[in-house]
Amino acid sequence: MSVQEINKHAVLPPIISGSDKEFLERMQRYIITETERVCCNEEGPADEYYIIYRNVFDKVIEYVTAYKSILTSIKKEYDTFIETIKKGQRTAFYLHGKLKVLAGEPTALVYHKKRIAQLQAKMGLIENNSSKIQLQINEMKQVRAKYDTKEEQYCTFCKDPLKPIPGMTLQESVNLDALTKYLKHLEGKYAEMEELMSKKYVPIQRKADLDEEMTVVLERRDSTENLNNELQFSHQKLQVISQALTLWVKSDMSRSFQDFVENIQKSKDLHDKQGIVEELLEEDPSKAKEAEILLYFIERFNELISLGEYEKAVYFAVNGPRRILQNIGTVNKFKAVGKIRGKPSPLLLFFEAIFSISHAFRHPVDAVLTLEGIKCGLSEKRLDLVINWVTQERLTFSEEAGDVIFDYGEQDTYNKAKCLALAQIIYSECGLHKKALLCLCKQGQIHGAMEYIQQFKDFTSDDLMQLIKSCPNIELIQCLTKEWNGKPPYLSFGLAVLHLFSVDMKKVGIKLLQEISKGGKDAVEHLLINDPFCSLEKWQEVANICLQNGFDQLSNDIMSVLRSQAGVTEISEEDDTVNLMQHVFW
Repeated sequence: MSVQEINKHAVLPPIISGSDKEFLERMQRYIITETERVCCNEEGPADEYYIIYRNVFDKVIEYVTAYKSILTSIKKEYDTFIETIKKGQRTAFYLHGKLKVLAGEPTALVYHKKRIAQLQAKMGLIENNSSKIQLQINEMKQVRAKYDTKEEQYCTFCKDPLKPIPGMTLQESVNLDALTKYLKHLEGKYAEMEELMSKKYVPIQRKADLDEEMTVVLERRDSTENLNNELQFSHQKLQVISQALTLWVKSDMSRSFQDFVENIQKSKDLHDKQGIVEELLEEDPSKAKEAEILLYFIERFNELISLGEYEKAVYFAVNGPRRILQNIGTVNKFKAVGKIRGKPSPLLLFFEAIFSISHAFRHPVDAVLTLEGIKCGLSEKRLDLVINWVTQERLTFSEEAGDVIFDYGEQDTYNKAKCLALAQIIYSECGLHKKALLCLCKQGQIHGAMEYIQQFKDFTSDDLMQLIKSCPNIELIQCLTKEWNGKPPYLSFGLAVLHLFSVDMKKVGIKLLQEISKGGKDAVEHLLINDPFCSLEKWQEVANICLQNGFDQLSNDIMSVLRSQAGVTEISEEDDTVNLMQHVFW
């Protein structure tokens, strides 16, 4: 077939109708207008071009009804392909950043090692300088001590001869008779002072000797009393037997003496004597002695307090029998003493002593003394003692003791972590799991807190909401509203957000929304699907809160996910005629 024949039968281009031509021109103007509005050219951002042409494609599909289904399928495939490309770009960007970090790790490691070497060298120089300075200080101390010794010797034995003698004129000081008379006067005065000192004061060694003599005398008295009790008991027995024997001899002695004694014990003659013997047998001399010892310790303790010998009083209070002086009354007496300038607090010495020997007794120190001891240690700024008491000694913990340490940590921010750890130990020992969990969270141990929740399993949603209010930590809220070790979340994210905004914790709620908005629509959908506690109406309230606080995209994502759920429709507040149960009856 020739070329003329082919041209002869060529298909003519379609004739465009007026409405189609007008539609095409309107679409062309729309593209030009939107492109100028977003200020982009052909080399501009692809996302904006994509949105413009996607809208044009939608309008073409609506206009061309005959090819609507096939064009819709084509658009859907293009959208899927473009979304896959975007996701791949995001993944590539993330991996590129991660690769940069991994590539920079060897360099950072080299820098860190170099810095370690520099710091070690610097520490060596500082230690050398410190040792030299310490040697110089020791040498200066030795020189100063020698100088002070020489000065003291000079001042003791060498008087200045140029100074006048006290009590004498210049003429008398050069007169031999006057000097001899004054010397005798001074010697007499010295003898008088020595006699006065011997009468008024006694050496401290004499007191120690008297104490030893007192101990010996008391031991001798106790042994004598025990011997006297035994002799009295023997005398009473012999007296009873003597009377019984006299009566037996006066009788006809037809019965044996043993039978006679058994019979006479039942008679009235020896009834009073037998009662005396039974009382003697039942009496325990050791109890009377113990009562005397207790009374002695109490009286001696009160005497030492009145004399101001508080260290000895502490010794008596701690070593008293049956812990007789380890009570709140003793604590009040030491409190009344107060602080002594230049000496440690008697009350602190008392608690330090009774806590240090707590392992020697069967029962631990009671809760009242434990609480008072902790208060005393903290008031004296001795947190080191309180740490040792709580972790090493046998004490009886209470909620009040934990609260005291917790409040002290709130005031002393430098030692707050230590106080929280101690309070956590006490709360755990007392079974106060809510307060122990709060201490863990305030220490920043979020994973430890989650393990604690999983271990005890007796925390309600109200308890966890109160925990969020007391410790508004974003990481804690995220852990509570997500799966943990394969188990469902303990709290609803939506309810948590609503709770934060309802208790005037708007800032925390906004931070939480910011963290969620970073994950995009996928994160929102995952939250909604895995949240069995929050109803759809509550999620709609969350969306409204997002919209009110400037999170428009997050609000749209929530509403979009809600609409995509099967059987879910948005109900406006103005539509009061909607029947929520209509689908059940139809």
